[in-house]
Amino acid sequence: MNKELEHQFVTELENNQNIVHKVCSLYANNRDAHNDLFQEITIQLWKAYPKFRGDSKFSTWMYRVALNTAITLYRKSKRNPVTYDYDSVVYKISAKEYDPTQEQQLSLMYKAVRQLSDIDKALVFLYLEDKNYSEIAETLGISEVNARVKMNRIKTKLKTILNP
Repeated sequence: MNKELEHQFVTELENNQNIVHKVCSLYANNRDAHNDLFQEITIQLWKAYPKFRGDSKFSTWMYRVALNTAITLYRKSKRNPVTYDYDSVVYKISAKEYDPTQEQQLSLMYKAVRQLSDIDKALVFLYLEDKNYSEIAETLGISEVNARVKMNRIKTKLKTILNP
């Protein structure tokens, strides 16, 4: 990869890294798992970046790669623990600390969302990021109508989880 492309990638990642942190908060249960997932998503973004055509916004593409990586690793972790070597990429990216425990309500929301299925977690995440149903459908590879129906069902389910 040439230096200009590498610089563009690092700049975009640093500007949008909170997306990755939020995905990690949904799929990781502790700080170490969060950091491991952050690194793996970063590696997958790095590997996929040369193929990024710019048909969508970088952040939309980043959501898709991050969510797909998190879901894939979550499913794999159910079968076998896996470790990855990330030393060749991680030194180029300065990570800002992200503390999901700053607000108690945010912590409760994450706890409730973790109880959802993989796809439902991703849908809630994109919804909370103020993505419209068209963007959600595009990112998740489902129809817009399906995204709306699923979101309404998830809202009902979350209400019962948060208000038993």
